[in-house]
Amino acid sequence: MFSIDKQPSEIAILLAEKIRVLRKEKGYSQSELSERTGVSLGSVKRFEQSGQISLGSLLKIVHLLDKLSDFENILNPPKMDAKTMKKLFKS
Repeated sequence: MFSIDKQPSEIAILLAEKIRVLRKEKGYSQSELSERTGVSLGSVKRFEQSGQISLGSLLKIVHLLDKLSDFENILNPPKMDAKTMKKLFKS
């Protein structure tokens, strides 16, 4: 099946690459990132290589890198006007 949308594994790798760049910009080694976040060094290395990590560990890492607020707006419902809201709550 052909799709122009990225697959979840591709998004995971892109996210890992962005995190690695941020980590290096902040001057953290993988070991220091691990120590400061409480995420095991093995998990940090695996994430940067494969994109695989638990959500909890990812949130700890992005918190240290001052990007936690970027995750607050993920999956927010679309903004609706008053007319649309009335339609939704009409019985």
